[in-house]
Amino acid sequence: MADSSQEILARWRLVLGKFAQPKMPNILNDNQQKMADALETLYSREYRGRGVRQAGKLGPGSLDASQLNVPKWLAQVRELFPQQTCERITRHALDRYGMTEIVQDPATLAKLEPSAELLAAVLSLKGQMKGPVLAEARRLIARVVEEVKRKLEREVLSAMTGRLNRFRKSRYKVARNFDARGTIRRNLKNWDPERKKLIVEDPLFFNRVRRHLPWEIVLCVDQSGSMTDSVIHAAVMAGILAALPAVRVKLVVFDTSIVDLSEYASDPVEVLMSVQLGGGTDIGRAVRYCEQLVETPKRTIFVLVTDFCEGADPRELVSAVRRLHGAGVKLLGLAALDGKAVPFYDEHTAGALANEGMEIAALTPEKLAHWLAAVMDTA
Repeated sequence: MADSSQEILARWRLVLGKFAQPKMPNILNDNQQKMADALETLYSREYRGRGVRQAGKLGPGSLDASQLNVPKWLAQVRELFPQQTCERITRHALDRYGMTEIVQDPATLAKLEPSAELLAAVLSLKGQMKGPVLAEARRLIARVVEEVKRKLEREVLSAMTGRLNRFRKSRYKVARNFDARGTIRRNLKNWDPERKKLIVEDPLFFNRVRRHLPWEIVLCVDQSGSMTDSVIHAAVMAGILAALPAVRVKLVVFDTSIVDLSEYASDPVEVLMSVQLGGGTDIGRAVRYCEQLVETPKRTIFVLVTDFCEGADPRELVSAVRRLHGAGVKLLGLAALDGKAVPFYDEHTAGALANEGMEIAALTPEKLAHWLAAVMDTA
């Protein structure tokens, strides 16, 4: 009961704002204080609009001091509040308090330093952009995508495209590919019994070859607001994988509706310009759609990127995963696909899918590449 009363007081403190602090001290825990600061950053504009003097010691700052605060504030709001609350706060910021710098002024957007944080903010507001500012947003998305791709591409391609072929020799003399046993056998005729040394005239090296296995990778990505970072990295990963020989990538994004972006899988910028962050989540419907895309089950890897917070009947989702596993599809469920791989997800639903044969994890893109390569090697 005490905990319930404390929670009620904390909610009232968040509603009433900073001017309730003298009467309600020490009510908020650390996370709730962050929520209060984020709300104050926006709703203090209400006080200024009414001519209320802002005490310096009470005010945590505002969006006006620097344009760079806008994407940082938006990122914090997405992290702290539920999706529905986040959408309402963002709508108030745009419609009620005039936080329109990032969606109406292309010059302002052009001045901002490109970053994954800014990209997430742009994607969340993209639906509000038009004309020149939308064109500037596309340029910014392209710059950030190129930077993310540059960081990922080498390791992903290294994991996915090469392995030592111990049956074929190479003309490229690289130390790590040196074939010691084969070299000894080839040069035994050059053994010098007096000096007791083997004269190596013809060293052998293994050849690093590309895979040419007919694999199909189906990426099914939750585009609800909580999955923004994973959406970004999934788009970049799809572009890298689509460039591999003998690998076909199909890309589907979903909330309560489904958008098949397979034709754009090789173009992360176009994918990100097409996603619509927000909305509910019908994972089962998306997985059922992806079932139709599977042509060769035993050569198909299905990667589901979601927080597993199913809005529809979870039995439909479990049944679809059971059918895919029974057909021989390799299944991976990712609660996070980003640089940190720190997930927030529905453990009950994820556990139900694990019981049906889906591996559940949170991975960085590099680790996903190694997982994919391992699956292909063992098949």
